[in-house]
Amino acid sequence: MDIVIISSAKDPASMNIKENLLTNFEFDKSEEKFDNNDIFELKSNSIEIKLYTINSELIYTDNLDTKIHADIFIFISKHQSAGGIATLTIHPIGNFGKAEYGGKENKLCISPSYYIKDIFNELNKITQADYEITLEVTHHGPFMEKPLLFIEIGSTEKEWENKNAGSIIAKTLIHVLNSNEKNYESLFVIGGQHYNNIANKVMLKTEYAAGHICAKYNLQNLNAEIIKEAMAKTIPKSKLVLLDWKGLGKEKQRIVDILEKNNIEYKRSDRFFEN
Repeated sequence: MDIVIISSAKDPASMNIKENLLTNFEFDKSEEKFDNNDIFELKSNSIEIKLYTINSELIYTDNLDTKIHADIFIFISKHQSAGGIATLTIHPIGNFGKAEYGGKENKLCISPSYYIKDIFNELNKITQADYEITLEVTHHGPFMEKPLLFIEIGSTEKEWENKNAGSIIAKTLIHVLNSNEKNYESLFVIGGQHYNNIANKVMLKTEYAAGHICAKYNLQNLNAEIIKEAMAKTIPKSKLVLLDWKGLGKEKQRIVDILEKNNIEYKRSDRFFEN
């Protein structure tokens, strides 16, 4: 399997993680360049990992998979929030609505749920209490046809440049990518907040992997078509929708009606988890 890690010269957290990848692991410099930047390669077990640097913002690099060949794309990035909490986040890509930050309107990318689960769970094993580890919902660009995910350091310049945070993400990525892929069933989480507690709980406490996650603030954009797209654009494909039963607001009955009319299996979060 060919995996690429994409960093951006415009992103200090991205450069931090890149530096830690090159310092902690035996990447070789390729004879090729991309965007006038060096490409680095790490061959291990049955996978090949390439590390690219681009000169543009990560979220606006639509169709990068037409220029770089790979089976999976992993974008290493900064995370910015008004709260300024030290966080390490991971999330799927796409837009349940307008494309305000890259990507395409009402279009989702393929979510490699098994990698998202393993990376998220590994972060929770090794990370000190200095950081909050959370999944974010599906949001922003870029758009591409190949599977991708974002992993990010948040939420201020202090954290973006923190070498320990960069080291944690670098070591987590290589550990997971070198591990055998596990077999999970995927599900699509609907409802809840941007930092999605239900999806976090799915990852940590069940054998399911959350693929796409639609926040409460985007529920008005859900229809049968995009629900089916979210389930299909997950590896492996989702066969189940998990409803954050307390996080659906006034859209609850409309969404339930859509699911039932289209014979889409769903479960309520308040009845899903074992005590």
